[in-house]
Amino acid sequence: MTTLQQLEHTDAFVARHIGPSDADVSAMLAVLGLDSLDQLTTQTVPADILRADPLPLPGAIPEHVALAELAGIAGKNVLARSFIGLGYHPTLTPNVILRNVTENPGWYTAYTPYQAEIAQGRLEALLNFQQMVIDMTGLELANASLLDEATAAAEAMAMARRVSKARGQVFFVDSQVLPQTFDVLKTRAAEFGFELVSGHPEEAVNHELFGALFQYPGADGEVSDLSTYIAAAQQKGAIVTVAADILALALLKSPGEMGADIAVGTTQRFGIPMGFGGPHAAYFASRDAHKRSTPGRLIGVSIDARGKRALRMALQTREQHIRREKANSNICTSQVLLANMAGFFATYHGPAGIKRIAARVHRLACLFADGVRASGGHVASQTFFDTVRVQTGAATESVLATARAAGYNLRRVDAGTVAVAFHEVATGADVVELVRFITGKTVDVAALDARVADQFPAALKRESAYLTHPVFNSHHSETEMMRYLKKLQNRDLALDHAMIPLGSCTMKLNAASEMTPITWPAFGGVHPFAPRDQVQGYLELVEGLSEQLKAITGFDAISLQPNSGAQGEYAGLLCIRRYLDSKGQQARKICLIPTSAHGTNPASAQMMGMEVVPVACDDNGNIDVADLKAKAEQYRDTLACLMLTYPSTHGVFEAAIRDIIDTVHAHGGQVYFDGANLNALVGLVRPADIGADVSHMNLHKTFCIPHGGGGPGVGPIGMKAHLAPFAPNHAVTPIANGSEGQSAVSAAPFGSASILPISWMYIRMMGGAGLRRATQVALLSANYVARRLEGAYPILYRDANGRVAHECIVDLRPLKAETGITEVDVAKRLMDYGFHAPTMSFPVAGTIMIEPTESESRAELERFIDALLAIREEIRKVGDGEWPRDDNPLKHAPHSIADVTGEWTRPYPREQGLFPLPYVAENKFWPFVNRIDDVYGDRNLVCSCPPMSEYQ
Repeated sequence: MTTLQQLEHTDAFVARHIGPSDADVSAMLAVLGLDSLDQLTTQTVPADILRADPLPLPGAIPEHVALAELAGIAGKNVLARSFIGLGYHPTLTPNVILRNVTENPGWYTAYTPYQAEIAQGRLEALLNFQQMVIDMTGLELANASLLDEATAAAEAMAMARRVSKARGQVFFVDSQVLPQTFDVLKTRAAEFGFELVSGHPEEAVNHELFGALFQYPGADGEVSDLSTYIAAAQQKGAIVTVAADILALALLKSPGEMGADIAVGTTQRFGIPMGFGGPHAAYFASRDAHKRSTPGRLIGVSIDARGKRALRMALQTREQHIRREKANSNICTSQVLLANMAGFFATYHGPAGIKRIAARVHRLACLFADGVRASGGHVASQTFFDTVRVQTGAATESVLATARAAGYNLRRVDAGTVAVAFHEVATGADVVELVRFITGKTVDVAALDARVADQFPAALKRESAYLTHPVFNSHHSETEMMRYLKKLQNRDLALDHAMIPLGSCTMKLNAASEMTPITWPAFGGVHPFAPRDQVQGYLELVEGLSEQLKAITGFDAISLQPNSGAQGEYAGLLCIRRYLDSKGQQARKICLIPTSAHGTNPASAQMMGMEVVPVACDDNGNIDVADLKAKAEQYRDTLACLMLTYPSTHGVFEAAIRDIIDTVHAHGGQVYFDGANLNALVGLVRPADIGADVSHMNLHKTFCIPHGGGGPGVGPIGMKAHLAPFAPNHAVTPIANGSEGQSAVSAAPFGSASILPISWMYIRMMGGAGLRRATQVALLSANYVARRLEGAYPILYRDANGRVAHECIVDLRPLKAETGITEVDVAKRLMDYGFHAPTMSFPVAGTIMIEPTESESRAELERFIDALLAIREEIRKVGDGEWPRDDNPLKHAPHSIADVTGEWTRPYPREQGLFPLPYVAENKFWPFVNRIDDVYGDRNLVCSCPPMSEYQ
């Protein structure tokens, strides 16, 4: 008899997430000569760190139950009508973008466009974003987005120091800068050794400054022409940044026209929900002269092997791995999905639509201001775009309470002043209500509208054109927009087509049930600075996810504020720096980093003012323990920390891990644990249990938040109790986490809060046992791939038992020496087989690093293995002289639709190039362009949209 309990099938999602069936697992184990996953685990993970007890998490639950549970949590949020402003505003996401981009796995499961030939769709979307930013700011160059406005301002400060020839260490900050931005600047400046000085813009010239930041409009809503202040600061040698509201720039003179060197801001108003603070795409624009000092990604125009226009990441593609601690920043990703949404918002509305939205927002603010005056109130604002300050005196608290009771949130500026920020969603009816809250009187909006004039003086009005490129003037009907989005999607390979086996990047399933809640209004419609009693659902979600992560990692405290993996690294090192300083150990500045580490590690250490000392790795890919001990002893009085990735970036569990950690602690250092490979630990090893002091966790990897074509990301940190008091906090809405008084690392208190439900859902549906099995299957899949390929390719690193961890490195250097075929050739040829390439030349040049993840089925693994084995046979033909070294399928890869017709003079059949295995024809993915000429693109750098004729 089958019982009801058995039929409930509470762990059904576990089998949905994990690709190989039980039968597949058994067959894969047999190939490895093993009987069970536990046997593989004991052969792979060192016995002295392997956890025997199950994770202290609840059991798995079905998808519909988890969704209902989360809906109950979301229902505890109060959706007030928000007029708080301060950089966050209600907006309308066009449904054609919501459905076809935000909710579409063809867009959200794509990876960072390192393989540009199969990323032309999102690259075009990002180029549109850059053009949008260039147009709106009036500057010559824009990157493909940063994390948020506050961190973009911090990057501008760092860039100003790199570029400016001024000797002073003062960075001047407009007193009207948004408070969360100033908070992040304080954090960054302290570790760089900069002195922050705040005041009115005219006071900037009173200091020996290298840079300045002005806000436009200011935090209090006032708008003024900054041209004179910018010029004066530049005369002192300063690089001047303007933080500008991008919607206001549709009506106001641009930062470029005022002479600014850099402009930063957020594009949240362009169709991105507030989401309790993120994710949102920041923008960063600068003068062309500074292009090689610009942080983040630049999308540039190049050509392919046939001379066709092609897009790719330019200049800074992987600068962290090349320049290490000398990199412009530690940012290795951006907010691609959100940048695409914002760019599409501009594409859909066009210049006239954007100007209408901005003019309507300003008009509502004007009507409100006049209505208050007409009703006997006192308006403090003189010249404004959307934010109006009203002097409410002793009635301030009463006004705020009355508004809140009616479902409106206003901003308390001080004891006698209230600010009201208008936005795209606001209406004339809101104007009536808001005037009534403040004055007690009712106004006639139609009468106001008939007599009230706009507020801008002529000198501030924008006269220059923007969004003139045809792409912003061609897709205004939903039919055209839908087809444009589909056209771009078809040029990109994402997880909805094939596995993306990138080592160290964990491109696993982003399940539909995990993604569903992020578009719920109860999560998207919440302002990050809303009253605490209105965000109880979010606070419960944050607390619940934090407790889940504590159970998984063993740490005592969690901070969810860092909104990328690189931000997590920075925040973790910040905790260490603050802790050591509190102990009077300011001299401890040495950061030991293995030579195999991610490039962001040394870049992050440099941002902390630490000195990077490399630690060697041995021939087996492990940390050279003797070298580590020698350097720990050498720097025993100045050692701050070790940055450790585990399993190692070489894809093995180092047996000496406890000895390594104990050595650092014995010499007075802390251990920063890079959580990039946490996917191989969950349920098996807890970082805190083996001695780690702090670790970041990439929720966008291990815990299923999708990459979105290169972002968003979430990189929270876990901390031991002694570091918890030094975690990031927030100046606007302090976090009750024991770190009172600490400044922030991101603009919002809980970073990219609106995508935290993805990880909460994943952990809740998997349960402790499911998470452990997922990790074990990830180990199995990697070892299975390594075993199946080892007869054809050398596998670079294994442990003493011949096992790899969750990824394996295929060494192509011997083949290159024999045949001239490189790792790039193999990567491009994989596109012809329908796959995205593994990670190239990291952590070892001339290799590819494969991570299959637990989500890929055995059938998909076999398809990928077959592709690599077929490529190996093609390499053999080159080596044997059957095909010339410079004229073969690998050197010409990838083959595009342009190769289908026309004369064919190559020494291999056309079918071999286009359809190299039978399965390819059944589901052919066509790269949109042939191999891209990177050198041409950098020598002829163009990072704006070419004429529309080139798109045809």
